[in-house]
Amino acid sequence: MVEERMGDCWSHTKDQFDNLEKHTQWGIEFVEKYTKFVKERSEIETNYAKQIRNLSKKYQPKKNSREEEESKYTFCRAFLTTLNELNDYAGQHEVIAENLTSQIILELSRYLQDLKTERKSHFHDGRKAQQHIESSWKQLEACKRRFERDCKEADRAQQYFEKMDADINVTKADVEKARQQAQMRHQMAADSKGEYSSYLQKFNQEQNDHYFTIIPTIFQKLQDMEERRIERIGLCMKTFADVDRQVLPIVGKCLDGMTKAAESIEPKTDSKQVVESYKSGFEPPGDVEFEDYGQAMKRAASETSLSNTREGKEKPPGKTKPKLWPFIKNKNKGSGPEDFSHLPPEQRRKKLQGKIDELNKDIQKEMDQRDALTKMKDVYVKNPQMGDPASVDPRLSEIAQTIEKLQSEVQKFEGWLAEVEERMPSKSDTHRRSGIYETQNNTTVSNNCAQDRESPDGSYTEEQTSETQVKANTHPIPTTTTPEFDDEFDDEETLPTIGTCKALYPFEGHNEGTISVAEGELLYVIEEDKGDGWTRVRRNEDEEGYVPTSYVEVFLETNAKGAMTYI
Repeated sequence: MVEERMGDCWSHTKDQFDNLEKHTQWGIEFVEKYTKFVKERSEIETNYAKQIRNLSKKYQPKKNSREEEESKYTFCRAFLTTLNELNDYAGQHEVIAENLTSQIILELSRYLQDLKTERKSHFHDGRKAQQHIESSWKQLEACKRRFERDCKEADRAQQYFEKMDADINVTKADVEKARQQAQMRHQMAADSKGEYSSYLQKFNQEQNDHYFTIIPTIFQKLQDMEERRIERIGLCMKTFADVDRQVLPIVGKCLDGMTKAAESIEPKTDSKQVVESYKSGFEPPGDVEFEDYGQAMKRAASETSLSNTREGKEKPPGKTKPKLWPFIKNKNKGSGPEDFSHLPPEQRRKKLQGKIDELNKDIQKEMDQRDALTKMKDVYVKNPQMGDPASVDPRLSEIAQTIEKLQSEVQKFEGWLAEVEERMPSKSDTHRRSGIYETQNNTTVSNNCAQDRESPDGSYTEEQTSETQVKANTHPIPTTTTPEFDDEFDDEETLPTIGTCKALYPFEGHNEGTISVAEGELLYVIEEDKGDGWTRVRRNEDEEGYVPTSYVEVFLETNAKGAMTYI
């Protein structure tokens, strides 16, 4: 019974160790699984941050004139701010990945090694204790069997002695021998009994220690180990959330920056920038006068009427009216003169001012470099071992020449700018020469070939508006082989004077049908502007031609409308 009971206890203890071994192994595997989960999350954050950075970089403005031009609009600046904030936002996801790696993945990896070592040690102690108690039990069983055997041998020796002592036929020597044998067996039995009793007490003590001290201690250590593992997992899960929470303030600032950038967009300011960028400086057209065909008068021939007159007279083929300057295509596209004289006055002023600012920046850069080299030369003078002061002189001389050249360029462009600003009409002149301008200043800018007219120095711009193209289709542009414009007036009578005009700008009049005028010159008006941007004037009886309407200030007679100009 005792043996069966002890066997059951040992079997139960072994089963408990097996169960604990399986559970703790599953706990270690769970820690490994959670570590792998956090590692994959960290990789996702890293890849996401990389993709966000690439996206931000992809849409960053390139360093060219177009992108720099766009930067003056509020919505473009807001988009650039959004890209920068998005780049910072990606940086926070990189911080998340780094913190997950340093605070969880590396910590759990080290902890796993310690956990495996500790678990192995505890189960080694448990198996060792189990083996010790089983060995003690076997020794106790051996002492018990030896004591039992010695007792039986002593009983048999005692019985044999008694038998020999009762037999009268046995010699006294045999009896004495049997008695001594019986005494020896009893002594051996007594020794075995003492040994058995002593080992039994020892085993009971060891068994008591095994089941009430050693095994409970091992189980308690395993329990503490498991609790620490669970606690560590909980802390890691908390850290997992805290890592995200720590970057939320900065992420919030990034999002606030995007919101603030969006709120900073000013549609009216951007639209004014567009108006300012493309404003030509020309004046809007006036009203078109009524032409009364019922009166017997010699009216000035317009572009269309001149063409009809030529058709009525059945001129020879090829004798068509040459197209006036707004419709002439500039052949030198993209290669304007250095003084930007191919641009309208307002655009020319802006380009000149921009060029001056650019040159001033270059001058400042050269001056900064000169100051730095001067300081370096002073250091060389004070400390010759650091360098030769004379080695800096060639570069200083070169910089001085560059600064002098840039300053002369600035003076040249400032002179052109002053010339343009002097020639640009004041507001009072604009109102006097354009009767309807005040009622049209809130309407859409007319596209009546304004951008193709000649600027104050007589050059041309190259772009055409939609209305210009329509007119060009109605009246074909003559080639350079067409006759002189003056040929159309050979058969006509001298036109009457309908007013006078004063030249606001000099006009060279290189094109066919035009006349050159000097600034401030007074001329007679014989045909007013019919909507094509040209006014026909006369200097004397033999010298007449067309000049741009925007270049003259027209004073018509009482029955004539005011001159009309274009912006």
